[in-house]
Amino acid sequence: MAWTYNTLKVGDKDSTSKLITSEVVEKFADVSNDKNPLHLDEAFAKSTRFGQRIAHGMISAGLISAVHGTIIPGQGAIYISQSLKFRRPVFLGDTLTAWAEVQEKDDAKKRVIMKNKVENQKGEVVVEGEGVLLFDV
Repeated sequence: MAWTYNTLKVGDKDSTSKLITSEVVEKFADVSNDKNPLHLDEAFAKSTRFGQRIAHGMISAGLISAVHGTIIPGQGAIYISQSLKFRRPVFLGDTLTAWAEVQEKDDAKKRVIMKNKVENQKGEVVVEGEGVLLFDV
């Protein structure tokens, strides 16, 4: 469905999913220039509280951005802000699902406030937050 400001209703929601692999983490490290060994070096990561490599938190945030930019609200919406709380680590092999749900609409400003969460394959919330989007069209 192609959403417009007028077709969105409080409670509308949708999602996107992605398997987090070593290749995904390595590509993100290259693009972001975040080469923290916690994400890239298995021997180093084993010495940490996690005991293994973890994905960059911003990969999860990127999935929220993907939902907003391509699914709900999608085309025509402009990102204004995003809050994030990182709740759990994401491990290689996790499948993440990012959800966005319309929480509030501001008709005077044509803005929507979206509740966001990213869950792993066990249904555990790894990231949550709130996005604010403006409709230009």
